[in-house]
Amino acid sequence: MSGFADFSPPSYRAASSDLTISISPLGLVELADEEFEVHGPRLNRYSLNWAMYLGHHWGYRREQGEMQVSFNYYRAFIDYLNRFTFGKGVHFRSPKATEAIVPSLLERVWEVDNDKHRVLLEMAQIGSITGDVFVKVAYEEAWTDSIDRFHAGKVRILPLNSAFCFPEFHPHDRTRLLRFKQKYRFWGTSLEGTRQVFTYTEILTDDIIEEYINDELIDSRPNPLGIIPVVHIPNVPVSGSPWGLADAHDIITLNRSYNEIATDVADIINYHAAPVTVIVGAKASNLEKGAKKVWGGLPKDAQVFNLEGGGAGLQGAMQYLDKLKTSMHELMNIPETALGQVQPISNTSGVALSIQYQPLMNRHSQKTAQYGLGLERINEIVMLNLAVKEPDTFIYDPEKSGPLKDGQLDRLDPNDPITYQTYAQFPQPLPLDKLVLLNELQQKMTMGLESKEGALRALGEEFPDEKLEEIRSELISDAEADGALKLVQIQIQKSIMDMTGMMAGPDGSAIPMEPTMLGDGDTLGDGIEGPATPESVADPDLNSSPLEMQGEAEIRNKLVTDAYGTKLAARQTVDKDN
Repeated sequence: MSGFADFSPPSYRAASSDLTISISPLGLVELADEEFEVHGPRLNRYSLNWAMYLGHHWGYRREQGEMQVSFNYYRAFIDYLNRFTFGKGVHFRSPKATEAIVPSLLERVWEVDNDKHRVLLEMAQIGSITGDVFVKVAYEEAWTDSIDRFHAGKVRILPLNSAFCFPEFHPHDRTRLLRFKQKYRFWGTSLEGTRQVFTYTEILTDDIIEEYINDELIDSRPNPLGIIPVVHIPNVPVSGSPWGLADAHDIITLNRSYNEIATDVADIINYHAAPVTVIVGAKASNLEKGAKKVWGGLPKDAQVFNLEGGGAGLQGAMQYLDKLKTSMHELMNIPETALGQVQPISNTSGVALSIQYQPLMNRHSQKTAQYGLGLERINEIVMLNLAVKEPDTFIYDPEKSGPLKDGQLDRLDPNDPITYQTYAQFPQPLPLDKLVLLNELQQKMTMGLESKEGALRALGEEFPDEKLEEIRSELISDAEADGALKLVQIQIQKSIMDMTGMMAGPDGSAIPMEPTMLGDGDTLGDGIEGPATPESVADPDLNSSPLEMQGEAEIRNKLVTDAYGTKLAARQTVDKDN
């Protein structure tokens, strides 16, 4: 038996098309009775949290023209916490033995095959709102488009909508998936050409992959990986349960109360701006209400006054709003200054800043522990896809991989567990004083307590080996360029001494010098370039090479031309348009 279960409460689905899309394209999920019993409460929780995040905080609508205030602190807290945790990205490392190959492969998959920053933020958003993150790793085969452009194969990292995921866990191991079903509805075109709704279902096990459209099997194939390529990450773990908790579930009631009180305050203000006017003993048919209006000719006993009230409770309402907001910050472990509250500029040190943000750092540590383990499992499935689909990438390639050091593998073994082992590292979220950090690292390196590679990692460099290789290459290039410059300077000095018999003194004055015999038979300062005898010119061991002779001749000619040659002024063509 099956039926349609609408997990979005009607009050939250009022005029909320974006909400129904976030739950399902139609806002409906078709489940069997057993699935409804297992997953119904979870989907209801997802629906409520998505409603709060998307700003649907009210269960009713006021009359048109009546103000209905919604301060969406729920979304502000979640977005801030996600940016605080994932804003600087995640760095991946591997054991030393595989460090020449694995990091570059992961960089290609995350940065080239996928948009790393977007995928991480999407995972964080889904986890913070629903409490459960499901990520599927799939291989997209190479293909050629309609204009014969070739597209290489990709390893795709796909965060899934948690409301579409129906996992079956091992009864004694809540971290192990036995069966995974993804089910959702979508619009499509039927064979008759009409638009209709289809239900897509994908069932994954360790052995087989099956796909259904409207309960009709359309494809069945063996699972080439041997494992279910889906990773489940509980956002906040709950002991004894496979499901996680949302980050801001505890402030839903407070945020609603804040909006209700804020709406009451707005009503008080609006009432005082346009109060009710009471007329006693006169008719209001000929009285025009408004600014700069004068009423005259009223009866002797007539009274006209405005109703007043509610203003006395305004101060208490504002204090209650401040209390509610402070409570929300405390429950979310986010300081009030984090959301832009004005505070004096100070040179607070990183340690003092960490103490001030200690509650937020505790929340950050909890999230990085959960998501770090999940990202390492995702990388494991990524490497498994490459082992099956692109085994050539497991061979060291000097053009794509990092520098190969002693003790590092030049070929990965698909059967070795170390091939699939990686480490996820989250950079320090709080700002650091780079000068203080550099001085500390320099002191450690001076004492022999830190290496250049470790210092680069402390500064946030994801690939320190490649950075060190880049620095070495630049030093070699600089040394070669400096040597070439010195060679030209020496040749110029020698040519000047040959032509003039003088050399430049320390103060720039010309100092005569005695002719000096060089080892190649040349007499320095005799005004003749090279040895003067035909025998020495013919002897290659006693003379400079033809290339050196040509270089010296070119330098001599340039020096004579620059020193004594006539230089005509360049004539510039006048541009009448400018």
